[in-house]
Amino acid sequence: MTTAVIHVERAGPLVTIQDGGRRGLLRFGVPASGPMNRFGHAAANAVLGRPLGCTAIEISLGGLALRCTAGTVTVALCGGGFDVHHAGRRCAPWSVCTLRPGDAFTVAAGQWGSWCYLAFAGDLVATRWLDSTSTHARADLGGGIVGAGAELVVENAVVDDGRDGPVESAQAARPTADVRVVLGPQLACFNPDAIDALLSHSFTLTTAYDRMGVRLNGPALELKDALAIPSSPIVRGSIQVAGDGVATLLLADHQTTGGYPKIATVISDDVDRATQLRAGDTVRFHAIDARTAVTAARAGAIRRTSQLVALAERPGLRTRRLLEANLIDGVFHHDQSVQGEPPT
Repeated sequence: MTTAVIHVERAGPLVTIQDGGRRGLLRFGVPASGPMNRFGHAAANAVLGRPLGCTAIEISLGGLALRCTAGTVTVALCGGGFDVHHAGRRCAPWSVCTLRPGDAFTVAAGQWGSWCYLAFAGDLVATRWLDSTSTHARADLGGGIVGAGAELVVENAVVDDGRDGPVESAQAARPTADVRVVLGPQLACFNPDAIDALLSHSFTLTTAYDRMGVRLNGPALELKDALAIPSSPIVRGSIQVAGDGVATLLLADHQTTGGYPKIATVISDDVDRATQLRAGDTVRFHAIDARTAVTAARAGAIRRTSQLVALAERPGLRTRRLLEANLIDGVFHHDQSVQGEPPT
């Protein structure tokens, strides 16, 4: 194990360092942050055999260009279907490769998805804040925003090129335009036709889209006299409606409280997949009750765990390791050893 150094030649906006998130601090006014697409982040670590919450780089549609300047390290890219090149060769959107000194590695917007994750077979050196490297982009707290000219240092870098190769993308990381919501908690703040408008029409994601949330273009969700309500807690997936009737879907860096009413909350299974939609894509909301949402969350957790286990021990990896292993050395004929003859 060595130290690898990687130079950032180019980085788009909202390229940040993220671990699994800063959980349990909402009551102190501290957002969880963490990856926008939590499954993609976990998958990038899983295919390297790393703990799922290890620090990785979240890459936006603006892309990222790196060059390894010292040391050697195996890396994995998972998340959206981005265009990936390593050392002049095109790679699969989900793939594992080994960076060696002089190797270039570039990621650019591809066919689908808004976010992807670059994980390292080693420990990416990053600033910790409240015991997490996750970056709150607006406050620049945590590991920080990755910019051109930065040097990324990976300690305890491991070369595991037996894992190199394409990785089959999992359905859990794909975008979805059909999103389930639990209505409320402040339905009394809306005119009766607002709920019908939410559930009966499509909404378009606008370019007002960052790690805090995305504004939605659609029918106005008309409020009653509700703008003087006390601030109340907000969770990832809250659909908050401002005084102009415009809805905003709140995401990883959402504020912890807000004074605008929330008409619904997107269930956790769907909010991560919704983040892989792009500006201009449309989304439809479908109401389910809280009991159904809990059942879906439990089933989704089981399904994602199974998919992550499959990624960690994907069939191609096992086959390649078997082909590379020396299965002959040390084998001898049983009868000869019993009769006292030298083993062959």
